[in-house]
Formats: sequence, C-alpha cells, structure tokens
Amino acid sequence: MSAIGVASSCSCLRPGVWLLKAGMQKMNSFGLHTAARCAAKDYYEVLVLGGGAGGIAMSARMKRKVGAGNVAVVEPSKTHYYQPLWTLVGGGAKQLAASARPTGSVMPKGVEWIQARVTALDPDKNCIWLENDIKVSYKYLIIALGISLHYEKIKGLPEGFHHPKIGSNYSVHTVEKTWKALQDFKEGNAIFTFPNTPVKCAGAPQKIMYLSDAYWRKTGKRSKANIMFNTSLGVIFGVKKYADALLEVIKERNIAVNYKRNLVEVRADKQEAVFENLDKPGETEVLQYGMLHVTPPMGPPAVLINSLVSDEAGWLDVDKETLQHKRYPNVFGIGDCTNLPTSKTAAAVAAQSGVLDKTISLVMKNQLPAKKYDGYTSCPLVTGYNKVILAEFDYNAQPLETFPIDQSKERVTMYHMKADMMPFLYWNALLKGYWGGPAPVRKLMHLGLK
Repeated sequence: MSAIGVASSCSCLRPGVWLLKAGMQKMNSFGLHTAARCAAKDYYEVLVLGGGAGGIAMSARMKRKVGAGNVAVVEPSKTHYYQPLWTLVGGGAKQLAASARPTGSVMPKGVEWIQARVTALDPDKNCIWLENDIKVSYKYLIIALGISLHYEKIKGLPEGFHHPKIGSNYSVHTVEKTWKALQDFKEGNAIFTFPNTPVKCAGAPQKIMYLSDAYWRKTGKRSKANIMFNTSLGVIFGVKKYADALLEVIKERNIAVNYKRNLVEVRADKQEAVFENLDKPGETEVLQYGMLHVTPPMGPPAVLINSLVSDEAGWLDVDKETLQHKRYPNVFGIGDCTNLPTSKTAAAVAAQSGVLDKTISLVMKNQLPAKKYDGYTSCPLVTGYNKVILAEFDYNAQPLETFPIDQSKERVTMYHMKADMMPFLYWNALLKGYWGGPAPVRKLMHLGLK
C-alpha cells in the first residue's frame, strides 16, 4: 500500500505477451543483499524511501544504473506483502501466507537495506533523518512511502476488531477476520463500507461484497442476508463504463447501495455501525449488522505531512507526467504517497516505474524528462469466485484497455489472471524492475498497429 512492505491493494499488473520480453531472461529468482538496522554509509547516490512495490522496483532499476553499492532502501518492515491477494484471502479463496515474503528476499542483490523508519526529510540539504538521529545524505531521492491506514479515526476501532462479525481486508491483522465473519454469518445486514478519504484501489471495498454474495449463495444463506454498500462517494465507480457494468451486477444480485454515507463509529459489542449522511452533516444513522467489512480512512504517511516535499494535504508533490518533484529536481515519487490524480493501485506503480526510470536517466544526464505518464491505472473488479471485470483507465477516467475485447464484461479468464498470473508477475517482474507496462491496445490502434 511503510509502502506496504506492502503492495497496493489492487492486483492490476497489466498482462500480455510482453511477459516474455528478453529482459526477463536476466532475472535472478532470489538474490543476496546487504541488510542492516542502521545505514552502513552516510551517503548514497540513490536513496529510496519505502520497500513496497514502488520502492523495490525502483531500487532494482537504479542498481543497474549506478551500481548496487550506491543504492539503499529504507524500510522498517521485515515482511513484504503482496496485498492485492488480500481480497481473495478475505473471501477464503487464498491463504494469507501466500501474500508474504521476507523483505530481504525481495531486496535487489547488493542493494543496502536500511531497516529503520524515516523521521524527517531535509531536501534543502539533500538528506533524511532516521530513528536515533541518524542522518543519511543522497544525490537523488526516490520517495515510495505508500499510504497510511487510520482505523483509529473511526470511533470504536481498532479495538472493535477483537469482537466477532467484523473484518477488514486492508490490514494483515484483520483480513482473516473477514473470512471468519463471512463463514459465521447467519442473518441480518451485511454492511460494506467506503471511507471519505482517498484509498488504495477504489474497487477493493466492493470486491469482498461480491465474494460474500457468491459465498452465501453457495452455502444457502443469501436469502437471510441484506447486503448493503455504504459509500461516502456519490457514484459506485469513477469510470462510467465500469460503473454501468457494476450497477448491473448490483441490480442482478439485489444489493442495496447507499451513497454519501460515511462510517464514523463501530459499536462492536452491540454489532452496531454508525454512519454520517454527508449530504446532511451531523445527521447519523445507526445500523445493526450481522457482518461488517470496514475500509479504513487513509492518508499520507506521517513523515510527509507538513514536509517541504508535500502539498497542503500532505501528499508528495510531483509532476503528474514525469514524477519529478515540482520544487526539488533531484527528488522523485512513485505510488500511493504521491498526489498524482489517479487511482492508487499496483498497476499504477508498474506504469509509473517505467516512466520514472526514464525520467531519472535523463535527469542524471542533465537533460529534461521526456517520457510522460498518462495516469494509467487498473483494478480487476472481482465479482465472484470465478469472475472479474478488468477496469483500466487514465487520468481522464477514460478506459485505457489492454485487450481488444469489452473489458466491462465479467470474465473467467480475467479472474484467473488476477488470482494466478498477477502474483507471479508481481514477484518475478515488477519487483525486479523489468516491467513498466506495455502500450495498451488503444494506443497501438492510434499508431495504426491493429
């Protein structure tokens, strides 16, 4: 999603024949690395903050440019998670262990792993500060710190997760509770929430709802469930093509959608959820639940809030086309911590990594960045245990699709792509810095390559 020692919540890594590109032949399956709790040196040519999808991918790319010994990754987490799998973990289709690997095993060979937290940034002096007042300087800085979860902003959480009937696919500590709540459901309201903040993968809060519907149909409990999607948004999805498809699914499966409803309190001992009506601030509604899935409020990492590198909201302030910082030319950003106006997904990280690689290459040569990021992002919208709508789109919320088919249709092939193909590509292509996403079909057609 740190930067999820922890990947973004959508397994949206664009598939295709490009998997066989020549660069893949060079990949090592695992590599040794230098791991340390504190920095072995006080200066690196390239310093990467965050060991999630964006940080690891960029450190692998930078290693090939400046040499492993000149690159370091600051990441406190001992475990790296492929979080897109948690949708299926919460739905009982995958095991949590399958989403985890030791951080050391995904760190590029020879790149130093500084196992510590960043406590401050000083871009004017080209340095950052770690715990215990350790200073590390850099020539180039890549910030990939991910997004922070804030369960505590909902009254009654996170302590409410100690009670049954409540779970959340967004945390390693609560995702298995989702599956438990799903299995133990007997009757009543099954409520799924979407917060009044930016989130990683805007489709994820719905995916577990569709899986729950499918599971209860399979186990004969669906007639006892009143499935509700309470979302702070005014639409079901931000891209009309896919929103229309999802609304058809919702109608077909008799799911209730309540717009502009924001979860503000959970009374887990009473199995009550309190929602504010955003159209009428201060007005609340209390709902009893037989199952509750919580998508937490999210925000920028604490170290970025009020930082010189961030905008007023606390997100890393980068150029939306080049990913270079708007004020500090030797600072760059990737992934969920940035203020790029696109959905925060692993697919976005993949596309951004290719652009950022080219941007930094030119900056290192004292040239102006030329490659432009179009905002490509994607989310495989899981609508059942063997169905996915593959949403892919750009900055303008226009479909930017990979395949020459109607991707708004539910497809079994796309489900297997998410469940089986994407994890392989994540571990073996994206994290190793060999994949930045191909040109989608629409672009190829514009070039006359049909």
